[in-house]
Amino acid sequence: MSLTVYLGIDVGSVTTKLALVNEEGKYVDSYMLKTAGKPVNAVQEGLKHIISQAICEYDVKGVGTTGSGRNLAGALVGADIVKNEITAHAVAASTYIPGVQTILEIGGQDSKIIILRDGIVTDFAMNTVCAAGTGSFLDHQAQRLNVPIEEFGATALKSTNPARIAGRCGVFAESDLIHKQQLGYPVEDLLYGLCQALVRNYLSNLALGKELLPTVSFQGGVATNSGMVKAFEEALGTKIVVPDNHQTMGAIGAALLAMENHQYTETNTKFKGWEVGNMNFQSVTCHCTGCSNNCEIITILEGGEKIEHVEKISDIKGNIIARWGGTCGKWDIN
Repeated sequence: MSLTVYLGIDVGSVTTKLALVNEEGKYVDSYMLKTAGKPVNAVQEGLKHIISQAICEYDVKGVGTTGSGRNLAGALVGADIVKNEITAHAVAASTYIPGVQTILEIGGQDSKIIILRDGIVTDFAMNTVCAAGTGSFLDHQAQRLNVPIEEFGATALKSTNPARIAGRCGVFAESDLIHKQQLGYPVEDLLYGLCQALVRNYLSNLALGKELLPTVSFQGGVATNSGMVKAFEEALGTKIVVPDNHQTMGAIGAALLAMENHQYTETNTKFKGWEVGNMNFQSVTCHCTGCSNNCEIITILEGGEKIEHVEKISDIKGNIIARWGGTCGKWDIN
């Protein structure tokens, strides 16, 4: 017995997510693991885990990748479609949340806001600069307060008098938190104050000038934090919907895009198979000296002996499956 599925892979700076949907676009399975600075290993481990817990044989008809490591993941597995995170999250939300018009997405290292009207993205914004608007900010401060991140939300909800913490900058927020802590604020008031600070930062940076209409979907790892959900509901004055698979919505969206691509083009998938999880890959970095740009070129090879160092890009030999990084595209292979 086999099940026709479409695979989506979302490679982020903090976590890597994989998801499967069936021919009707319904959720089948997903898995999330830490990227840990090794996206190749994360993709391979994810593939091995997905297939190890499969209840039947999966017949993959299409693969989509997204996230900051989407090009790398696409080269590794043989993706049929490579899309940005905005498109992936929007497709997943509009598929599973009827009438969604606003998507709040906060991950470990960046955050996004997506505005939809009639299922079409009309506006978006991203924050990849300020740490005070990301999940890593909450994680770091939870460690400072000696609170497990899993208990952050539940503890924050106990707050009756949240501390007013400056959230415009991660450095200032940390200094303000220490000051409030020394004044004797209870931990729960500090935690919920942090939630409110992050929400203020998010709305003032990303939502400025945008009309945030319900239904509002909250996606990404930070949506697990019930304190953040409450803080957004208070700030926006509306109910926030947190999807069941909010952490893997990017991967689900990539899978849905792969399904749409296959149904439209009716072409065979480029997927290399589940054995990708056991293949040997290596990346080699070399500067191009062809002009004053001095571009850093990344080459991905499959198999072969370990390459320690090369002087020229042309010296790289072996089964090259992808290459990018140049401004002019001279060396690109994808």
